[in-house]
Order: sequence, then C-alpha cells, then structure tokens
Amino acid sequence: MAERVADIGEFGLIRRIGSLLDTDGRRSGRVTTGIGDDAASFLPRAGYELLVTCDSMVEGRHYLPAHTRSFDIGRRAMTLNISDIGAMGGDVLYALVSLGLPAQTLVQDVEALYKGFLHELNPLDASIIGGNLTGSGNGMVIDITLIGEVEQGKAVRRSGARHGDAVLVTGFPGRAAAGLQLLLRGAHEAGLADNPLVSAYTTPSHRARVGRLLAQTGYVTAMTDTSDGFPGDLGHVCEASGVGAKVVKEEIPVDEAVREAGRILGRDPYEFILGESDDYELVITCDPRHVPFLRSVAARCSAVPLTEVGRITAGRGIDMVLPGGRKIPLDAAGFDHFRR
Repeated sequence: MAERVADIGEFGLIRRIGSLLDTDGRRSGRVTTGIGDDAASFLPRAGYELLVTCDSMVEGRHYLPAHTRSFDIGRRAMTLNISDIGAMGGDVLYALVSLGLPAQTLVQDVEALYKGFLHELNPLDASIIGGNLTGSGNGMVIDITLIGEVEQGKAVRRSGARHGDAVLVTGFPGRAAAGLQLLLRGAHEAGLADNPLVSAYTTPSHRARVGRLLAQTGYVTAMTDTSDGFPGDLGHVCEASGVGAKVVKEEIPVDEAVREAGRILGRDPYEFILGESDDYELVITCDPRHVPFLRSVAARCSAVPLTEVGRITAGRGIDMVLPGGRKIPLDAAGFDHFRR
C-alpha cells in the first residue's frame, strides 16, 4: 500500500524531502544554513541587489489536479516564480517552498512535486534552501518564495516606459488560454495531454534567460511577464509608467495552433490572445532604434520570436488599431483573483 503523509508525519516527510534535495538538487557555496534550522542563511554578493518574489498555487483554482501530474504541478509552480525574477532581468538563486497538504496525500506525489521544482531550478543552478509544511483540509496549497539577484542599478521595472517606445512581446500570447479551454471541453479525449496548447497551460515555459540577456543590454526601458494576459500586463506597465499604448492588431503574433483551437471551439482566436492567459511571455518596451539589436540578442538563447506589436503613447489606456486604421479600446484590467 502506498505511503501517505499521515503515515510518516511532518518530520518524516521533511527527512524525505531533505534526502531528495541532497540527491537531486544543486548546492551553493554561498548558503551557510539550509534546511533543518529555524531559518536559512546565505551570503549576498557585493554590488548586487536581491530580488524577492512569492506566488501561490491553490488546487482547483490555479491547476486541475485530475489532469496534471504532480511532477508537472511542481514545474508549473516554480515557473511562475522564475518568470518574475527573469522579468526584472535577474538571476534565480534560492527557493523556499511552503506546502499545505491533506493528510491523505501520497508521499510519492510530494516527492514528484519536488522533482518538478528541481527540474526548473537545476538548469539555473538554483536550489531549495527551506520552507514549511502544514496540514490542509481543502486540497493542496503551494506557496513559493524565490530569491534572485541583479547587478545594482540594473533591475528592469514596469515603470520605465516612455512615450514613443516600441512595445514588443516574446512568443505567442494566448496559448495557455486556448489550452485551458481545450482541456475543459475535451477532458477525456485521448492524446489531449500531448496537445502543445494544453501543455502550455499545464507546464508553461518561462523566458528568464531572455529577460536576463535583454536587461543586460541596458536598452530595455520596462519589462513584465504576461501572467495576467498580454493586454492586462501591458496595462500594468502603462499604469506604472504613466503612459498609454497602441497595439496594431495585424502585428500581434498568432500561433497557428491557437487559430486551430479557435476553429475547434468556435471562437475568435483573438479572444485567447487578448483575454486572461497565464503564458509567462515577456512584454518589453525600448527605443524603436534598438529593436533589431534586441531581437538579435534574444535569438542567441531562444528560438521564440520577439515581435514589435505597437508603441507607447502619451495618453492613458490601450487602443488597438484595426485593419483600415480604426481604433478600439482594449480592456487592460488583466486577471483578478477576486473579480467576478
């Protein structure tokens, strides 16, 4: 019979996790105290700012447990946080993981979860240095605090966009939104888990390496990831920078798989692209003269396109320019956990 968390208890589970991290995880010489004490400690580097972010995933709210393996849930949870560090041009260093677990959770599922965390952290030479465990009566809750660093004065924020800047986006926004709708429509269809759009929802990719390289050029004026959807996160940049934006509909990159999903679901593919979608692409602004150079830099580490889709304006709000020149306002509210 498979072991459950209730069978080995909190401290037995901590020992299992510690053993797994020792075997499969990375070690850093800068960590002076890791798992097993009241707090973790590490040595910061002179000349660097620390970046700290946290994000939570709640079962049934942020992922569908019946359609996502524990390993992939771990990957997804860590990617959310890595994306935030990358969107400020930083390197990922250390993670602290807090879990709320029902007592009947299988121990092997918790171990698979941590293997998913490490799958995303190990390529970045980052490590898990602490966390917390608690019981949960209403499904699993995963809360991750991620620590990164960036050279002092070189962090890229949302607040630097300027009138006349080009607006760029990596990849193809809307893939995760289309994948979620395909999953909800055909949850029991054979092979659906292998659909690239469904994978974009269950195990999204971050653009941390691209964000880091672009930030190092010094030419990026503002940057954020698209965790709330492309218009929503462009709206966050505009609000923080005190500017507006115009986006040219014909310039927005549309993945052919998203077009096909639109045909299957009977929906306009732009509904996925311009709505809520946790794709974890990057929205970037820069002087238009630097667009070709930034594209060449991005191409060094990724085959994902970097597309110019519009310009920053002096006004407020976001307009989309339709074929023929007519403008319509875009809803830039983005995803809101508490909005109906």
